[in-house]
Amino acid sequence: MPHLHRGTRPPHRRRRHASLAVQAAEGRWYLVNATPDLGDQIEDCPDLHPGPGVRRTPLAGVLLTDAELDHTLGIARLREAERIRIHATAPVRGALLDRLRLGDVLTPYAALEWRELNGWEQQLEPGSPITVRAVPVSAKRPRYAAGTGPETDTWVVALRLRDRATGRTLVYAPALATWPDAFQQAVADADCVIVDGTFWDDDEPRRGGFSGRTATAMGHLPIDGPGGTAHRLASLRARCLYTHLNNTNPLADPAAPQHAALTALGVEVAADGMEISL
Repeated sequence: MPHLHRGTRPPHRRRRHASLAVQAAEGRWYLVNATPDLGDQIEDCPDLHPGPGVRRTPLAGVLLTDAELDHTLGIARLREAERIRIHATAPVRGALLDRLRLGDVLTPYAALEWRELNGWEQQLEPGSPITVRAVPVSAKRPRYAAGTGPETDTWVVALRLRDRATGRTLVYAPALATWPDAFQQAVADADCVIVDGTFWDDDEPRRGGFSGRTATAMGHLPIDGPGGTAHRLASLRARCLYTHLNNTNPLADPAAPQHAALTALGVEVAADGMEISL
């Protein structure tokens, strides 16, 4: 009989890579990170289906929180579009172009249009009420970009998305190595906060035997324990959810008792296909 190695998720509990689709205007959507699961994620969301014309797509662009492979490899899946608009910080753009050679690979198929993400609130596109602002949270760069680019906390950012029509805001931070003051300010008055839930506790990677480093050293604040994020989230007025769960995280099991602990704090775990209206 086949057996499951420790930390391996049964197929019925598989979670896809963390990503968001944000509606900027009627028929105009932006992806927040482009994952290896992009094809399946688009198929499961009718609003993202291509058409009605040939080579027409409602996907207007991609917003990147960092340059990690699980957040960027899906960009190649968009090569059939005539143009791909990519919003990224300067270090992330440099890593994708200089190390992954994304421009060399994709420009024979589609034009790449780069927009810089920074600390200023930017309108996603003309006529859209949705704005985006980058909140620097970490200087952790991906392994393939080691030794390149500037030492800056804009390698990993959270995104603060605001609907100017309603004044409501969402903060998305799927990778969170620290909780800097700028991030606290961004979430203090937000209406929805979705954050890094990669590991339940700090020793999980070492206990699982797949790393000699702690969760924090790997660039992910744990949920529970000293320095954990659960109690920080519980103090916010926003609706708070965890995303980006590793397969060793007990929250990957819907029956795990850790869910009750989060429920008591008023914090949720985001589910695949979840829709959030602000």
